[in-house]
Amino acid sequence: MISFAWPWLFALLPLPLIIYFLPAKKSANQQSALIMPVLINVSSTVMKDQQKRKAPLIVLTTCWILLIIAVSRPQWLGEAIDIPSEGREMMIAVDLSGSMEIEDMNLNGRNVNRLQMLKVVLGDFIARRVSDRLGLILFADDAYMQTPMTFDRKTVKQMLDESELNLVGKKTAIGDAIALAVKRFDAKQESNKVLLLLTDGQNTAGKITPEQALELAVAKDITIYTVGIGADVMLQKSMWGTQRINPSSDLDEQSLANIAKKTGGQYFRARDSQSMSEIYGLLDKLEPIKQEQQQMRPLSALFYWPLAFAALLCFVYLLSLHFSFLLPTKNANTKKNTSMNKDGVSAMGGK
Repeated sequence: MISFAWPWLFALLPLPLIIYFLPAKKSANQQSALIMPVLINVSSTVMKDQQKRKAPLIVLTTCWILLIIAVSRPQWLGEAIDIPSEGREMMIAVDLSGSMEIEDMNLNGRNVNRLQMLKVVLGDFIARRVSDRLGLILFADDAYMQTPMTFDRKTVKQMLDESELNLVGKKTAIGDAIALAVKRFDAKQESNKVLLLLTDGQNTAGKITPEQALELAVAKDITIYTVGIGADVMLQKSMWGTQRINPSSDLDEQSLANIAKKTGGQYFRARDSQSMSEIYGLLDKLEPIKQEQQQMRPLSALFYWPLAFAALLCFVYLLSLHFSFLLPTKNANTKKNTSMNKDGVSAMGGK
């Protein structure tokens, strides 16, 4: 739909007519016209003069209308689209330590490592968080911000999909990951702050211990949900045959549960892709997505179209005047000479 930002400017459309019909001032030195005999057809000359006067009048009128339309700022009002409302800030911290490459997860009937399963299931969870600002932290020996807080869920998911194991080491810096999230949350005070921490081990690296980071999170009123990843039983083939082992023996569930409890969150245990999906479904209930959506209608400026047409029309008209000034000159001179010859012959005949 087309709208105008300044529609009141259309009141200027009749301005040239008002100026045109204003009474002209009579000059004191105005003299009477000198009447001379006319040797050509007066009516045809008057008609040609009227046609010549109509052309610039039509061009100027059209240009004036186009200019008024342009300065009135025409705009195309697009369809209403939903924009995210101010809800919570959710930071997701993902473990990239060496133990995440253990293939003890079943996804669609095949065994995959923990990170591959996490990318698929967590990707679906990210896609559902429509009203939340999401951020992504990746940690191993160190923690670093992969994606700052944003409403762009596609970018967050893409950054998660592009993450690689052992990118920043093989150890686990849980304390650094929590501290980095606290630092990023601190910039905004009015939103609900939620940290989703996913790991399969215990803190073995970093400059800040989980206990120190926990104190910072409690002071900043940050809710932490922790998820321990890894199966309880895994069959491993060796020279002595097939053995049943616990691939999650290094998982520090007590520390993760303590972090979640003291921040008002909850600890979850993800032993396979199905339990991981159930955890994310439960998180959707614990931290519901806001349903109230704000709407906006995008505006696109259109003033350059009438402005361009007016400039083009003026250019074409001036170009036509230039060629019409050059071409008829020879014809006019020819008619003038012919007229003089006829007058000369008639004059001699008369003598």
